Amino acid sequence: MTETLLKPMKAGLIGAGIQASLTPAMHMREGAAQGLPYDYELIDLSRIGATPDDLPRLLDAAEERGLSGLNITHPCKQSVIPLLDDLSPQARDLGAVNTIVLHEGRRSGHNTDWWGFAESFRKGLPQADLSSALQLGAGGAGAATAYALLSLGLERLLVFDREGERAAALAHTMAALFPRAAITVAETLAPAMRSVAGLVHATPTGMAKYPGLPLPADLLEARHWVAEVVYFPLETALLREARRRGCRTLDGGGMAVFQAVGAFRLFTGREPDAGRMLAHFNTLAR
Repeated sequence: MTETLLKPMKAGLIGAGIQASLTPAMHMREGAAQGLPYDYELIDLSRIGATPDDLPRLLDAAEERGLSGLNITHPCKQSVIPLLDDLSPQARDLGAVNTIVLHEGRRSGHNTDWWGFAESFRKGLPQADLSSALQLGAGGAGAATAYALLSLGLERLLVFDREGERAAALAHTMAALFPRAAITVAETLAPAMRSVAGLVHATPTGMAKYPGLPLPADLLEARHWVAEVVYFPLETALLREARRRGCRTLDGGGMAVFQAVGAFRLFTGREPDAGRMLAHFNTLAR
């Protein structure tokens, strides 16, 4: 049993432009803390001149090298699905995979993004009013955050995206999965913000390369809670402004950490120390 537990672990992350990812450090540090030899590699499409069309070759190569699992990020979360043998119910619902377990020739797809956000929200914004929320962004991150909040009991969700068709598609998908909730598309921001208790930001705005606010600052009121998915930087312009106006806030670090907690559990079969991983992440992020 001891030999099995101490067998070296290999995992990796496939995506584009991922050199700044903190995921490898979180996984390897937690492995070391548990006495588990753990190697985690970056398979950066931008560095190796590859595209999502190369996923069949990349997955085959990962299996040949003995990797036990892969994390998947932009732009591969949807395109990897046809290459898998089975999906968890949540990955199937979301139509997106961020974690693949490679075991005995089978590829099992999971989504730990939604659970990561749900766990972060539960811990970081306890007693938040879940009567209503506006979500900005209906892409991959937005699907995960919407699923998470609705799983936590959100009663009414308004979805806004600059691409109206994308917002409508997400609202339609979530309405089918959560028929008891009221889920609609928000056409304009001002009336939507006046009608909700909280705001979820799920677009790249606020990242170092996309600075700025995702909505006019004067739409934020002290009664709002504000949850962010961007974690680089942890202190986005939106969070700064929201705090200045008296809002309760949640940064994007928790989602990043707890999705890694879920992936570590799936890859290793071990229970990670979430508090330790969060502390390590905060050290790295600062």
